[in-house]
Amino acid sequence: MGLSLSRERLVELLDRGRRARILVVGDAMLDVYLAGDVDRISPEAPVPVVRVRERRYALGGAANVAQNVTAVGASCRLVAAIGRDGAGEVLSRMLATIGAGETLLHVERCTTQKSRVLARSQQLVRIDEEDDDPLGDAEIERLLALIRDAVATADAVVLEDYNKGLLVPEVIRATIDAATERALPIVVDPKYRNFFSFAGATIFKPNRRELESAVGATIDLDDPSALPGLLEHLGTRHLLLTLGERGMLLASADGALERIMAVAREVYDVVGAGDTVTAYLATMLAAGATPAEAAVIANVAAGIEVGKLGAASVSRDELLDYVDAHALHV
Repeated sequence: MGLSLSRERLVELLDRGRRARILVVGDAMLDVYLAGDVDRISPEAPVPVVRVRERRYALGGAANVAQNVTAVGASCRLVAAIGRDGAGEVLSRMLATIGAGETLLHVERCTTQKSRVLARSQQLVRIDEEDDDPLGDAEIERLLALIRDAVATADAVVLEDYNKGLLVPEVIRATIDAATERALPIVVDPKYRNFFSFAGATIFKPNRRELESAVGATIDLDDPSALPGLLEHLGTRHLLLTLGERGMLLASADGALERIMAVAREVYDVVGAGDTVTAYLATMLAAGATPAEAAVIANVAAGIEVGKLGAASVSRDELLDYVDAHALHV
């Protein structure tokens, strides 16, 4: 893959990104990894018995986007809802360590937690604990106050939707309107429930499955006329379609299409790769990158992230080291 920007430009944008202030609004999660050994089948049911040797916590969802923003070197304010429970306490402490825990909304519901049971690096089962009902009116008012305060000092805004009840249409509209008033770049990572509620976004970033599910049709990526109409329907300036091993496709309102090939890398775990892309998009846009430049840089970061276990962050130095070590054309 050849980068379409010089190494000097890459360093310039990464350095500028370290001075950026990114606001992330969305669904934060706690990821739990239970790793162990399997040497017998349960006498109670035909399932393996896992003897847990290690318990590890990781930031997930919007919290992982925030973690990746800080890994680039930027500062991040995360506006998210967490429960008054043990998982919420762990999540709060972890966010505090990256400086992104001061704008959390504490609510009377369980914190979204995804527990993965692994043996020999293979996932056996995932257990989800969550409440995805929309927030109540009083909670939304508190949330909007946090958002209005945070937008005032932000350089870019991310809306990270996992359909867990935080990004209801009222919150989406208020956040986009506040960011638009300050001419801030807005990056949206959507899910199906409010897919068409993000008009005004700078970059709208679904994966192919999400997009096709939302429009109810298969998208012919070899047809240059397939995407421009969607941009108008979505009300976004740029559509960045993530395609897994096929890379990304960036479609712009002016009709331009740019294919970005995936970075060649052994895939260990795709969990969190989309969060890495979102974080780099927002931080690079805040640093003055064009959408195409931001997408190319985010694509390299995603190629690094999939070589790690679970939701993980990719730092500025890791990205530069990877570019240099693999002699990518810069």
